[in-house]
Amino acid sequence: QVTLVESGGGLVQPGGSLRLSCAASGSIFSINAMGWYRQAPGKERELVAIVTSGGTTKYADSVKGRFTISSDIAKNTVYLQLNSLKPEDTAVYYCHANLWSTTGNNNYWGQGTQVTVSS
Repeated sequence: QVTLVESGGGLVQPGGSLRLSCAASGSIFSINAMGWYRQAPGKERELVAIVTSGGTTKYADSVKGRFTISSDIAKNTVYLQLNSLKPEDTAVYYCHANLWSTTGNNNYWGQGTQVTVSS
């Protein structure tokens, strides 16, 4: 069984910063990619950023230049540094991983962490 545990959300003023972390644990053989998605009230879940095992990154246009995704492969952990936060960044942020485990290749989601940007 694989679980993803997120941390680091919270309330921050516009222009502020946060750092999200997500650690994958369980019977993991290898990770293909990890990333972050977000879902604001009344909106669909959208991709924020992903990083592959080879180090390739992809960002949503709305966060380019403000957010940075990184990973620690040895710790099966992915981070998201959120800078210059805007009220429109308010959402529940979900960690996602595509990985190989004892049950094959599957996608996994974390429980979500709330990020609120407000003065």
